Amino acid sequence: MVKPGKVAAVDELKKKLGEAQGVVLVDYRGLNVSSLMNLRRKLDESKSEFRVVKNTLTKIAAKDTGLDGLDEYLEGPTAIAFAYEDPAEVARIINDFTREYRELEIKGGALLGRVMGPEDVRSLALLPPRDVMLGQVAAAFAAPVSGFARALSGIITKFAYAVDAVRRQKEEATA
Repeated sequence: MVKPGKVAAVDELKKKLGEAQGVVLVDYRGLNVSSLMNLRRKLDESKSEFRVVKNTLTKIAAKDTGLDGLDEYLEGPTAIAFAYEDPAEVARIINDFTREYRELEIKGGALLGRVMGPEDVRSLALLPPRDVMLGQVAAAFAAPVSGFARALSGIITKFAYAVDAVRRQKEEATA
């Protein structure tokens, strides 16, 4: 007989896994309550959520949401950081936290429905922030247009100098 509380917990996990753009699974053994609260505070600032989960319920929720490969990372004490806006920022916060608190270990994660190992999560953490990446894309799109505008401006300037030179020649010839 399935308990209603567990069904509700699985439904909540499915909802969170479905809404999150990315998740990071960590082993939190050895961390004290104050360091976990510090991590939660940092993650709250980045529009994400950090929850300690039961592996069996998470396996069921992951399977129902199409994240079948997540099972291999759901061993031992597990907490999940759900990234609702910027998965790279969440991975960066956790990666930085693992440098400060060696007890925290990245187990794996998922990004837009694709399961990732711990090295992939660390690679995601090395990406620049979302705003910087958007600025780089905008600059790449603007570069050809601004180059064209500068070239066109140069042509117009040279044409104006040529017309002025012709005017001076005619003035000198009539004088």
